[in-house]
Amino acid sequence: MFNFNSLPDLIVYDFDGVMTDNTAMVSENGIESVKINRSDGLAISHLKKLGLKQIIISTEMNKVVLTRAKKLKIECYHDIGNKQEVLEIFCDKNSINVSNVLFIGNDINDKEAMELSGYTMCPSDAHKSILNLADHVFQRKGGEGVIRELLDLILESKFYLHK
Repeated sequence: MFNFNSLPDLIVYDFDGVMTDNTAMVSENGIESVKINRSDGLAISHLKKLGLKQIIISTEMNKVVLTRAKKLKIECYHDIGNKQEVLEIFCDKNSINVSNVLFIGNDINDKEAMELSGYTMCPSDAHKSILNLADHVFQRKGGEGVIRELLDLILESKFYLHK
């Protein structure tokens, strides 16, 4: 089991492939939709109650990312070309040391931001380079409750009692 030295100051989620199963449905009118796992929403709510700041950084330009973030009531940066740069700027503005950031990503566009972060995790179906980089690989695949699994790890670690 993965153990934190301490709880992170910030949790960053990629969207597609972490909160979704990395597929999109496209209607005949060109409207895209994705499938999410509601247990992740519950987990995000619980993580907030533990005092953990969470954001989404995604390269996806579809407003479905913003819609989901708005419902979850977490900040979202989408249509991002350079996740590492956005992460550095966010941390600087919020006085967060990147060594206290947990980044959950799944594909090569997450690599530089993950290399910058103090903790890294990924779904079990992540790209091979991300699987090799991650400090912890979840048992679940993207879109199957990865964030819920993260919550369980944190609750099992009992760090939330000492925060």
